[in-house]
Amino acid sequence: MSNCKVTFYPMNKEIEIPVGTTLKKAMDIAELDFDFPCGGRGRCGKCRVQIQQGSVPPSNTDYDHLDEEEIEAGFRLACTINVDDDLVVKIPLTGTEGHKILVDAAEREMELKPHLSKTYRDMPRPSIEDQQPDWNRLRNALSDGKSERNYRISHSALQALPVVLREKKFTCTAVVSGNEVVGIEAGDTTEKLLGMAFDIGTTTVVGYLMDLRTGEQLAVASTMNPQTKYGADVISRITYVSQEADGLQKLQEIIIEAINKLIGKAVKDAGCVRDDVYAISVVGNSCMHHLFLGLEPKYIALAPYVPVTGLPQDVDAKALGIQINSAGMVYVLPNIAGFVGADTVSVILATEMDQSSEIKLAIDIGTNGEIVLGTRDRMLSCSAAAGPAFEGAQISCGMRGTVGAIDSVSLGDDITYTTIGGEKSQGICGSGLIDVMAVMLAAGVLDRRGKIRTADEAAGTKAERFAHRLVKHDELNCFLLARAEETAHGKPLFITQKDVREFQLAKGAIAAGVNILIEEYGIEPEDITEVILAGAFGNYLDKHSACAVGLIPSSLEDKVNPVGNAAGTGSKIALLSAREYRRAAYITDFVEYVELSASPNFTEVFAKALYFSGKED
Repeated sequence: MSNCKVTFYPMNKEIEIPVGTTLKKAMDIAELDFDFPCGGRGRCGKCRVQIQQGSVPPSNTDYDHLDEEEIEAGFRLACTINVDDDLVVKIPLTGTEGHKILVDAAEREMELKPHLSKTYRDMPRPSIEDQQPDWNRLRNALSDGKSERNYRISHSALQALPVVLREKKFTCTAVVSGNEVVGIEAGDTTEKLLGMAFDIGTTTVVGYLMDLRTGEQLAVASTMNPQTKYGADVISRITYVSQEADGLQKLQEIIIEAINKLIGKAVKDAGCVRDDVYAISVVGNSCMHHLFLGLEPKYIALAPYVPVTGLPQDVDAKALGIQINSAGMVYVLPNIAGFVGADTVSVILATEMDQSSEIKLAIDIGTNGEIVLGTRDRMLSCSAAAGPAFEGAQISCGMRGTVGAIDSVSLGDDITYTTIGGEKSQGICGSGLIDVMAVMLAAGVLDRRGKIRTADEAAGTKAERFAHRLVKHDELNCFLLARAEETAHGKPLFITQKDVREFQLAKGAIAAGVNILIEEYGIEPEDITEVILAGAFGNYLDKHSACAVGLIPSSLEDKVNPVGNAAGTGSKIALLSAREYRRAAYITDFVEYVELSASPNFTEVFAKALYFSGKED
């Protein structure tokens, strides 16, 4: 079989691949950092590349997502290309620069009781008169001559023991987990005891370097989740694992690699070394949890949506390839259900919902929305398949929250907006999308059924002053958000009728989940004392817009409380306190999971949730 040569610009990377290989596969082989939000299924139109040399006839999918001018200029969707010729391909630069990654969150008080501790001992050296074995000598020293605590030692620590003891004349520091000595170090190293708490999100990964002795945060590091190149949502990644022979191994390896890089960055920023890190805590949704541990995720996506485990997992760092101290451990919080994961447990832990006598509602909005409602007496949870609209996929001008993304939209004499970084607009991210829908409703250009009015239909209504923004684009009713001269790429930004429908499906899924939990709990929305919005999306969205479009019941607007990256806070808490980590297992058992698809009135509730609130003109 003959080969083709593909050169990627601007990174000037050249590879050879067999004729017929997909360009998506070629980019994977070349280890390029490039996103395929829909997993390369040709649905989102976001994987645009430019063919600068070589012949690639446009496909039907290209015609669906690209205009004639783009096709003439050599733009194609990477997922549609089978390489049959030598190619020079220009791809847009991606990476973490400019991405708005949320790392801050509300904190709470807790008792500092880490999983690991260090104990220094200065022991008498062996002699002809004192020939007790090395381990007996250390065990007696740790017990201070008492036998109540029955210490044991790991095999790796036992192997290191004789050399380490003699390195500093029988002064050593034991690294202890419970009653087990898991590490042994020469001399007094008790001042070095760090850990790192991770929140592995579908889109981003955040790690917090913590001093386990004081509870102080020393550094924070974040990155985009490198698995995004295999799909923006968990279903796309599960599909990849199912279809590729080494898919699970590859997705596990790249997330472990990302975590190791973040550890390296964090310890460097704090003036420490990897060997000072002894514990890692990890939270994530059920799919991210499984991919991190190398567990088969397929059955999460198949009815009845069962995860491999719902218990906390304590794993040797070495077994996972985590590059920290050789005695290091990884503590992975448990899942509640197939689509309500350890990140939701972490949110509950961080906000202490399970300790509250008042009814609280927590929502983490993303491609999969997790919702929790209840008190210390009873707590319900569900997952709502919102899809990737809030992440920018499936929206014609949608994009992630990075520089140039419209992140807020306001209504005055005309439509105004802001962008991340204050740069010229390139598209719209999730918070901006909610705002623009609320603005279109308030302006009267969008009715409660989700129909964009035409300029003729706007005549004689309050929408008339925005008639110049009501246009046709690709034969669809559209709302002109940004003119060509306002954008970085020189093309106008539209909200199309299809975009509105995609948004309705996403917000309808979340709203239906909230409404079904309220009904199942037997309360009215007004009985809820606080609405906790967790995660990046909840932190940046405007609560008035969220209520105006029906994402959150309007009666709860004044009770909305964005708490930032609460999953990250919960991960830090579980790292710093073994007691809180054990409490996470109790939360998993305590929370009742409600399967929305099994609810007898889900279809009716979801259909109603598709509508926008408000009255017709």
